[in-house]
Amino acid sequence: MKLNAGIITEKLTETKTFYTEVLDFGITFENEFYLLLHTPDKRNEISFLLPHHPSQQPLFQSKFDGKGVYLTIEVDDVDEVYQKLKAKHVEIKIGLRDEPWGDRHFAIQDPNGIGIDIVTYSPQ
Repeated sequence: MKLNAGIITEKLTETKTFYTEVLDFGITFENEFYLLLHTPDKRNEISFLLPHHPSQQPLFQSKFDGKGVYLTIEVDDVDEVYQKLKAKHVEIKIGLRDEPWGDRHFAIQDPNGIGIDIVTYSPQ
């Protein structure tokens, strides 16, 4: 089974720029109302869809309201990614920190209000 999260947003252009330029995602497919992106290793995808598009059923019409969703991106070296994003002047929403259970992470936010937790897991 493969999971592809989808977000309905009016900010398709800003979203594309953020994920491709900030997080180095690639474009799997794109048209005037839909954007499918993949992680740099091409193992995972996320899609974005314009709201109220006539090709979509009512279930997929309403836009995301900017609250209640987060993504986690697991990386090998969270410190390296942190420095890279700081150099790109990306706003850090939660500073780099170590958790009591061993994880090291920080968080940013995409143009849609989605929190992105970037983490290196270190199970205790």
